[in-house]
Amino acid sequence: MSRYLSRSAQKLRPSGIRRYFDIAATMDDVVTLGIGEPDFVTPAHIVEAGVESLRQGLTGYTSNAGNYELRAAIAAQIERRYGLRYSPDAEVLVTVGVSEALYLALKVLLDPGDEVLVVEPCFVANPALVETAGGVPVMAPTSAADDFQITGPALEARITPRSKAILISYPSNPTGAALTREHLLQVADIAEKHDLVVISDEIYERLVYGIEHINFASLPNMYERTIVLSGMSKSYAMTGWRIGYVSAPAPFTEAMYKIHQYLIMSAPTTGQVAALQAILHGESDVEAMRQEYDRRRRLIVDGFNRLGLTCFEPRGAFYAFPSIAATGMDDETFCEELLRSERLALIPGSAFGESGRGFVRASYATSEANIREALARLERFLAAHGFTERARAGEFAA
Repeated sequence: MSRYLSRSAQKLRPSGIRRYFDIAATMDDVVTLGIGEPDFVTPAHIVEAGVESLRQGLTGYTSNAGNYELRAAIAAQIERRYGLRYSPDAEVLVTVGVSEALYLALKVLLDPGDEVLVVEPCFVANPALVETAGGVPVMAPTSAADDFQITGPALEARITPRSKAILISYPSNPTGAALTREHLLQVADIAEKHDLVVISDEIYERLVYGIEHINFASLPNMYERTIVLSGMSKSYAMTGWRIGYVSAPAPFTEAMYKIHQYLIMSAPTTGQVAALQAILHGESDVEAMRQEYDRRRRLIVDGFNRLGLTCFEPRGAFYAFPSIAATGMDDETFCEELLRSERLALIPGSAFGESGRGFVRASYATSEANIREALARLERFLAAHGFTERARAGEFAA
């Protein structure tokens, strides 16, 4: 039957994350730090707004671009937080999560063979969606030595006549890195010098620690060449509601709108009602979750460092990205043996690109009890493999 499948479909690689979830699903008593979604339930008042919309019979489509009240609330929030003005009529588009938003952005920019500089380590979908949209992902590596900050020289070295756009995702999944203003300006300089569009995935914009998030479009001369993607999933614990959005100049959003209306019609109506409630009345919920993530962040990073798995300080999202170089194992072997012997699920960094090789991703979007149990299991694993000088007996006993 494979002869019926397109070459592009056959060429597309399966997610490097899914394999570990599949193995874990066959086991009992697994502690997982692999899932990249909030462990919080959507706040009750947001849920109730969605449920009430169903009671009122709001079960049809909305406008293709999204409920106008929601688009206006999104535009107002962006202006309040970043001083950027987007028209809710023509410059805000509500999508089915950021995944659809990214696909639309790539599809309207790329002709076959056009190249996108994709900063890595990155979410597994980023290069795959570039390929799906007909483009060629050109991976731009970062390193722990620079706290996974992309630099202007690293981007410029990969520019070719086919370069069309730069795709950045900060705060980062999987590293937790957040770009400093200095490094953001380096990206901006390259985009302006080479006349590139910047697609900035900022889904974790509200989950930052000890810093202020900088919207890429707010940088000098970047508004006109930037497509910003964000949504409700991470900050408001609304992953299953599937509401994302795009803010960009009208020529971009109008082109994206055309594909969106044929592909999707409109984002889920119930989710849009809930999203409006979240933006208008959910600020205290975001802050409460952010503070709890921050507490867990400090616990898990300290734990990895004490066990000898060097971990730089993540400044955003809810991931830690420790090095497992001290073990002498490659990241895939490390994760497989850890899962099978201690029933602890982490994700190998190489699943997120070559610059993630030798690291593992650990999500701290889970309870403190799970994090402590995970550290205890990791400690046993390290000790059992002869890393006793790096594993301190009993320190993280659950």
